[in-house]
Amino acid sequence: MIRFLIPAFIFIVLMGFLFVGLYKDPSLVPSPLIGKPVPTFAASTLKNPEKIITNKDLQGKYALVNVWATWCAACKQEHAALMYLAEQLQVPIYGLNYKDDRGSAIDWLNRYGDPYIANIFDENGRIGIDFGVYGAPETFLIDAEGIIHHKLVGVMTPAIWEEQFLPKINQIISPPTVSMN
Repeated sequence: MIRFLIPAFIFIVLMGFLFVGLYKDPSLVPSPLIGKPVPTFAASTLKNPEKIITNKDLQGKYALVNVWATWCAACKQEHAALMYLAEQLQVPIYGLNYKDDRGSAIDWLNRYGDPYIANIFDENGRIGIDFGVYGAPETFLIDAEGIIHHKLVGVMTPAIWEEQFLPKINQIISPPTVSMN
């Protein structure tokens, strides 16, 4: 009798973990890179295979790195928000074209607009792996020293920009002062 109860007990415990997981937000996946420098990389840009972009190019002022691909339906969904951020708010956005075809990606940007200062072409996904990318779209907030401050897994929207990214940017630009009183 006990040998039947042990597997039943294990099954119930596993079902409990799975049930709890159904109510977790997958976009809240923490990144081990928060507070750490952008991974070192050197890759060609999407539009010009002769031009090399490196992690050093992301330094100088805060910027976004947006992971996208033409095969990603959610990337098309978020594209209008990225265009708005790039045009109206003048946010520097770098693209990380992830596991994609160069020609298809260039055509896609020509058709829908190009919000990116430059696109890192990551044909085999190596740079994405170093960034800890789970899939597309994902967006990283980088400070002027090249430190990652925030990661969004999923679609960027104006509400997410206001709620998650602006407070982080304001903190980067005007860090809180420490009082000794």
